[in-house]
Amino acid sequence: MQDWLPILISALAMVTSLITAWVTLFRRGSLRMTQPTVVFIGPDGSPRSDGPQHTKVFLRTLLFSTSRTRQTVESIYVNLQRGESKQNFSIWVYGDDRLARGSGLSVGQEGVACNHHFLLPNDGSTFALLPGRYLLRVFAKRVRDASPRQLHETDLTITEKNAQELQNKNAGIYFDWGPDQQAYQSHVEVRPMEPPPDWLLKAMGVEK
Repeated sequence: MQDWLPILISALAMVTSLITAWVTLFRRGSLRMTQPTVVFIGPDGSPRSDGPQHTKVFLRTLLFSTSRTRQTVESIYVNLQRGESKQNFSIWVYGDDRLARGSGLSVGQEGVACNHHFLLPNDGSTFALLPGRYLLRVFAKRVRDASPRQLHETDLTITEKNAQELQNKNAGIYFDWGPDQQAYQSHVEVRPMEPPPDWLLKAMGVEK
């Protein structure tokens, strides 16, 4: 029996090493995101027409990989739903001090925390902010994925009072996450919107 003990210990050590190597080095893992600390829905400030301001969705979150394998993100978009009305915000712009048009992002286990802006496509789409319950979904497509996968889903509410304040074309609504209450607190803010940079206008098909 004593002769088998070193062999058993060696076998268990080898199995442990193989499991550790798979978990830390070879496991593909998945792409995840944290609860957004802030969500903004309001005008994007781009003069794409002489009509009302176009709506955008802004949020701040941390994207991270569940393994040491980096996740290569090809695209991200959000879907906003109120009742039976659904709208995709498919133009993805991200960054903090400097914004860049989303065209790929490498996300490691340590994560990438930044601001994400999602704008409506330049095809005449509009989305009115009426009172009611909204469902906000975030989707991402990695290079190895056949189709986008849902990363996050959250409920937001616009009250009658909020909706009246949002009739101002420069007004947008902020949802700030309260970690103690595990819920969003909303407030409407009115401010002049700064025009986006020329490269973003060009990407949206806007001529100055």
